[in-house]
Amino acid sequence: MPVEWQPVRQSRTHELVLRSIEERVFAGELRAGDRLPPERELAPVLGVSRSALREALRVLETIGVLVAQPGRGPDAGARIVRNPDDALGRLLRLHFALGSYSLQDVLEARVVLERSSFEAAACHAPPEDLDEAAELVAGMAEPGIGVSGFNDLDTRFHVLVARSSGNALTSTLTSAVRESVRPLILRALEAAEDWPATARALNAEHEALLALVREGRGGDAADLVERHIRGLHGTLVEGPITP
Repeated sequence: MPVEWQPVRQSRTHELVLRSIEERVFAGELRAGDRLPPERELAPVLGVSRSALREALRVLETIGVLVAQPGRGPDAGARIVRNPDDALGRLLRLHFALGSYSLQDVLEARVVLERSSFEAAACHAPPEDLDEAAELVAGMAEPGIGVSGFNDLDTRFHVLVARSSGNALTSTLTSAVRESVRPLILRALEAAEDWPATARALNAEHEALLALVREGRGGDAADLVERHIRGLHGTLVEGPITP
């Protein structure tokens, strides 16, 4: 019987390095906080050039699982970390800009995520998280606050509530989805005809949301945050958005 040959899969060298490191993470041999050996030691062990190794490490740094500290000393080198929020936010922002997802897609995702997080926060949020959320709401009520400062506090408020829900993945996804449309929301708020009135209207809903969470009224908080997302933000960005 003749041998049936199959094409050999080709991979670039840095992809082989990535695969090797990923396998060790999956096997539990590398964990958050662990340091990789110095480049001069790791490259020959893996049988690759230092340039191929650096390319693989840059990819891992971009996706938020590694941080590289240049220089010498105990803190130098590459270390495994857990930092998914920023990396996922950058990825979603790029794909949103490229048209991979529509604004409607992003806002619908926000509705699903934030309904879940506000309802869960009403049951699980630690008092200190709610106190921090109250400080953010107070900051948004400061007279003369600008659009950029308000938007930063607004983002932190929603992400904090997601974090306080007790679901780390929901928090990460909420942060990433919100970050993906941050520039668009910022431009829309800057175009508001009456910014002080817009800020007051938005923050009145933040105050009501926080009160509902404190009172344990998760269903009401979920309904309000959906109206909050579909309402003024949706209108400012692209006109009224309906379910």
